[in-house]
Amino acid sequence: MKYFALIIDTFDELFQHKLRTLLTLLGMIFGVGAVIAMLNIGEGAEREALKMINTMGLQNLIVESKEFEEKELQEQRKHSRGLTIRDGEISTQSLPFVVDFSAQKKVETYSIFSALGKSDGEAIGVSPSYFELSKFTLEQGRVLTEKDDLAFAQVALLGSSTAKQLFPLGEAVGQNIKINHLWFKVVGVLSPPFLKKEEFQGIKLGGDQNQVFIPLKTAIHKYASKNLASEVSSLKLKVAEGVDPVKAAVAIGHLLDRRHNDVDDYSIIVPAALLAQQKQTQQIFNIVMSCVAGISLLVGGIGIMNIMLATVLERTKEIGLLRAVGATQKDIQIQFIAESFTISIMGGVLGVFFGILLSELISIYSEWAVSWSISAIILSFSICAMVGLIFGVYPAIKASKLDPIEALQSD
Repeated sequence: MKYFALIIDTFDELFQHKLRTLLTLLGMIFGVGAVIAMLNIGEGAEREALKMINTMGLQNLIVESKEFEEKELQEQRKHSRGLTIRDGEISTQSLPFVVDFSAQKKVETYSIFSALGKSDGEAIGVSPSYFELSKFTLEQGRVLTEKDDLAFAQVALLGSSTAKQLFPLGEAVGQNIKINHLWFKVVGVLSPPFLKKEEFQGIKLGGDQNQVFIPLKTAIHKYASKNLASEVSSLKLKVAEGVDPVKAAVAIGHLLDRRHNDVDDYSIIVPAALLAQQKQTQQIFNIVMSCVAGISLLVGGIGIMNIMLATVLERTKEIGLLRAVGATQKDIQIQFIAESFTISIMGGVLGVFFGILLSELISIYSEWAVSWSISAIILSFSICAMVGLIFGVYPAIKASKLDPIEALQSD
């Protein structure tokens, strides 16, 4: 009953000064909201980065052919053929930690259309293992096979966006499309992507939904390439589990340098290294934003102390009267600490809702990923409660040490 009466008295006192209480609450609300929004966005960014990296494969290495001006390319071709399928084969044969590879060849695409529509997508030739090394899911039909590749088959697998453009009314599998001057039969459609962005650390990712996949050998032998272009546009090498992809990339680089006579006509992308870099950048962002949010909470705590000190001055006679009728210093301290603690709890609760709303608004208008973190809510609320408790101690002690007689005689 004693503590219940204390809670009632605390709320009565706070609601007698509604505007002052509200202004004090704002510092805690903004501080808690900022912490929650920052941690939610940070968590969302990290998970989105992991999704993006998974599309490339954490255990994969991507070797891309570089583009050059014609004169420079002519000089390079005197010493190197550029990126070839054989580079992938030699890598798997010579390096025991490279367990598989796939090759990719971009087709210079100027038209893709069907009887029902046209697409602004891009045709790309891929080896059968491409779909095993990439994180794709099928919506309809099947993927391209070894048999398709060996037969130079004119079959195609559509990305989700391309399928909608070419066949807006429905079923795409079994239909025919024309890529430049050749007709292809559609054998499958990929599921829509789950990524919000098409680029990560400068690397193109989510464009697969706007592509048409055809057998690699069909692309190489049935479509003309630019003069002196590499046999393939890129290779994807799968590294065995337990092997550090960064170290594997160094060994692969040495092997390719020897095969290319030290001509710098390729680049190696290490998805695992990109993820590590992203995490480091995100960690710095979190630290900076945590400091900013922490300052907001600190300012809120100072506001609580300021208001409580002003309250002590206003209630000097009341404190003197309480002491005169038998209230101890501890009773006075508990009463004032309860008020500051209640303000911080109220600010924490309202701050949680503000943080959730702020996260949603940021996500909508900036298109950043947001992932809800219970730990962020608990952490920010706990810090807010501690700030209210700590900054309420000094005013409570000052109130309890007032001399009862001088307090009763004060104006």
